[in-house]
Amino acid sequence: MFKMIVAMLLMIVPVTAHAQSFDHAAWDDLLKRHVVVVRGGVASQVRYDGMARDRAALSGYLSAAGKVSRATFDGWSKPDQLAFLINVYNAATVELILTGYPRIKSIKDLGGFIQGPWSKPFITLLGKTVTLDDIEHGLIRGSGRYNDPRIHFAVNCASIGCPALARAAYRGATIDAQLDAAARGFLSDRSRNRADGNGVAVSSIFKWYRGDFEKGWRGARTLSAFFALYADSLGLNPALAAKAKAGQLSISFLAYDWQLNKAG
Repeated sequence: MFKMIVAMLLMIVPVTAHAQSFDHAAWDDLLKRHVVVVRGGVASQVRYDGMARDRAALSGYLSAAGKVSRATFDGWSKPDQLAFLINVYNAATVELILTGYPRIKSIKDLGGFIQGPWSKPFITLLGKTVTLDDIEHGLIRGSGRYNDPRIHFAVNCASIGCPALARAAYRGATIDAQLDAAARGFLSDRSRNRADGNGVAVSSIFKWYRGDFEKGWRGARTLSAFFALYADSLGLNPALAAKAKAGQLSISFLAYDWQLNKAG
């Protein structure tokens, strides 16, 4: 009898695995309108003048995101949480650029002598006014929830040296494939990552966040081993790929270009 009652209740009250996730359609539309893919798809530029014309839509998206409570956020799946944080970070970065555009040539122009642009509290998120650093280094990297080094290819710093700003919003259902595409795209950009003699010359991102790439994601405990996972994208020949897998790859770091990633 008990089993029959439970079965009847389940028919009346549907069970869902996770709470409804956030709607990123507005941000997705802005990306499709104003992000331009360049260099064969390995990089992108932003039409900031277009973003400025659509600033009401950008502000509306960030305002809606700012109304999400911590309890609601915690009820989402981890992929939905991560997609939300990456999208809000990228949208907030564009909003920050628009506070100084078109007079600025770099996001660094928005920082002061003491406080950098990433340390400015200006975004409402999960009940608090936060900085870009709070989102990236606190909520994403520092939370211990996600532990995926590929986030460094998804969060965008509005600079030429940064991995491409994707032309589509991140979604929980597809985020693994999206992060992998972002990683492969960035590592395929020979202006920022390439084989170099008996080793590789790569973006300074791998120097600044080396520890994130050495935490064992997909078995990689060294930066060299991480590169072995993407040997084809990085363009490693068989000998270099073998060195990478053995953790013996020579690694040097390229200068980072902080110029604004604006479309011409």
